[in-house]
Amino acid sequence: MGGGGTPGGSAVARTRVLILGAAGRDFHNFNVYYRHRPQYEVVAFTAAQIPLIEGRRYPPELSGPYYPNGIPIEPEERLEELVRAFGVDEVVFAYSDVSHEHVMHLASRALAAGAGFRLLGPRETMLTSDRPVLSVCAVRTGAGKSPVSRYIAGLVSGFGLRVAVVRHPMPYGDLREQVVQRIASLDDLDRAGITIEEREEYEPHLRRGQVVLSGVDYEQVLAAAERDGDVILWEGGNNDLPFFTPDLHVVVCDPLRAGHELRYHPGEANLRMADVVVINKVSTARPEHVETVRRNVHLLNPRARIVETDTVIAVDRPELLRGRRALVVEDGPSTTHGGMGYGAAFIAARAHGAEVVDPRPAAVGTICEAYTTYPHLQQVLPALGYTPQQLADLEETINRAEADVVVLGTPADLRRILRNLNKPVVRVTYELEERTPQLRAILEEWLARFRPTGRTEAAT
Repeated sequence: MGGGGTPGGSAVARTRVLILGAAGRDFHNFNVYYRHRPQYEVVAFTAAQIPLIEGRRYPPELSGPYYPNGIPIEPEERLEELVRAFGVDEVVFAYSDVSHEHVMHLASRALAAGAGFRLLGPRETMLTSDRPVLSVCAVRTGAGKSPVSRYIAGLVSGFGLRVAVVRHPMPYGDLREQVVQRIASLDDLDRAGITIEEREEYEPHLRRGQVVLSGVDYEQVLAAAERDGDVILWEGGNNDLPFFTPDLHVVVCDPLRAGHELRYHPGEANLRMADVVVINKVSTARPEHVETVRRNVHLLNPRARIVETDTVIAVDRPELLRGRRALVVEDGPSTTHGGMGYGAAFIAARAHGAEVVDPRPAAVGTICEAYTTYPHLQQVLPALGYTPQQLADLEETINRAEADVVVLGTPADLRRILRNLNKPVVRVTYELEERTPQLRAILEEWLARFRPTGRTEAAT
């Protein structure tokens, strides 16, 4: 029925586990907690949020000796059927950026089917490093982790230390080839053949000379990062918790979605754990919403230090926008399951006098399906590219749109992979700016507690 067994074929009563995931946290929880524990049998993973994961298997090369056939990945919609078919004892929730209500609806489904329901905690799933670990996480997808991470990485590099950036997993390809991915250049990106979603996170760091690591097995990823960096910077995905035990935990809040810091999992846990809370996008938010976030931070975590920042938007060719019809392309995860109706590109297009066109009439194939799945998207095109077909659909949608110019707000330069666009592209980038400089002092104080081993840039 499942993929499990016991080495040597001995009969052992095992707790049967179903892990609800999205090809990231679920695999990590399995690797560090379940893989080598004979008292458990993980009978299946389920898939949500990310397309085209179900129907695959977590391969036996990664699943270990108790799973000689690997582990099937099933649609989450089959939860009750799987619980009954496999005699599941425990359903384990293991993905991120969902409402507390969403988590409890899944718990209710598991309980009604006869299984228990649980969440694994930080002590069960975080790995410990012999390097200082700085984590940047968030309360929601799209809060601004990436510009905060880039800003902090720049500050740490300025102290003469090597920074190894470790990204939350995005294992959308052949898992056996993605155990550890070390990306040190834009050419490495091209050779790896990775998705738009990965490029969005990697490219800005690479352009600043930072090595980026990710993968499937984070014990091996951590070992590689310790070779590359004096300091490890964990850059979270969605609003998930770190995979490594942080020595300094920075959490980003979004006042454009004030109150979400109390209502989404595991963002609220991140906020409660934070050493430093960054309230981002302050100048574009209403003052009362900034105050709401500040009040909620004090309520949940009065010991946290609060830093206020802005995301500063830059446009490379603004002269192409005024009076033109603009197709706005935004970061995919932020605008889909992150729930944001628009981002930096939309703001920039409107600010520079463009008329934003509705992309939906031009949508084809999997892009059309995305608009059905995420009906809040009405004025922007999400940069989805999880598969070659989706990339082709994205390019065709852009070319079909009745627009004069494409305004690209994703951190990845899509022109490197969409080579047949029939419209000029205006790139919109965004960087962090502190309203009152504090992060340098916080980092200096934090780093004073460590003496990183190995050679540093300052020492070479």
